[in-house]
Amino acid sequence: MDRQVTKHEVPSYEIVEEKIREIDASIIVLRIFYIFMQIVYKFQLIKNDKLCTVEIPRKLLEGLEGRNPILEEKLTEILDSSLQQSECWVKV
Repeated sequence: MDRQVTKHEVPSYEIVEEKIREIDASIIVLRIFYIFMQIVYKFQLIKNDKLCTVEIPRKLLEGLEGRNPILEEKLTEILDSSLQQSECWVKV
C-alpha cells in the first residue's frame, strides 16, 4: 500500500501547486501518496467530479527546491501532458 503524505512532506509542493493552477485554477490537489518502490509522488487531482493521477519523480521535486528553470520546465511538461489527456480524468 502506498503511504499517503501531507503537502508538508512533499519537496517543492508549492511549486507543483503553482504550476497546476497555471494550467487550470479549478484543479484541486486531493491526496498525495509516496510510492517507495518507484520513488515517486503520486498526486491525485480533482476537478468537478473527475479524478486524475499524476506521478512526479522525487528527484525532480527535490531538484526544484533551488528553483531550477530546467526542472520547472520538465515539471510543467509532466503536468501539462497528463492534465490535457482526457483518459487521465476519471469520473468519481
